[in-house]
Amino acid sequence: MVRTVAARLDRQSVLYDPAKTLRFIVTEPVLRWLLVPPPVMAGQLDRLISLSRLPNVDIRVVTLTAPQDDVPGHSFVIRDDRMVTVETLHAELSVTDPRDVALYVGKFERFASAALAADAMRDFLSALRDEFLREQETDLPAHTPPESWTRQRIALYPDELEKLPWR
Repeated sequence: MVRTVAARLDRQSVLYDPAKTLRFIVTEPVLRWLLVPPPVMAGQLDRLISLSRLPNVDIRVVTLTAPQDDVPGHSFVIRDDRMVTVETLHAELSVTDPRDVALYVGKFERFASAALAADAMRDFLSALRDEFLREQETDLPAHTPPESWTRQRIALYPDELEKLPWR
């Protein structure tokens, strides 16, 4: 257990290294996936909000309502301009061909341009955190869309009004 905690702390130390610039993009569904109880999710969101205030850390969130022309497909990490690590179900792949690296860099930048950043991202995460906290106080599941989202969806797709399960 001691080695596990030490390893985790060592991995997190990079977050506080001012010589490193770290950019993260997270999609909204990942933030809503209940792998742990809602209060733990709320704590994780608080942690992201805190980390986003570090000068060398840029965290962005692609919301479900952000217009997109691409899908995430799978996780990947751009190590530098020469290597990308692709995380698949069964393996972690290292991509080093410059043309392939450029594809991932382009995908990252497209998602970054569509994502919430800075205060807008923190406001979004705070609202989501509050949804998880409310879930433990009421019978309302955290995945129930907020009323404003429902209104936006109806405005965009009025013919789908009858199909909405939460109307």
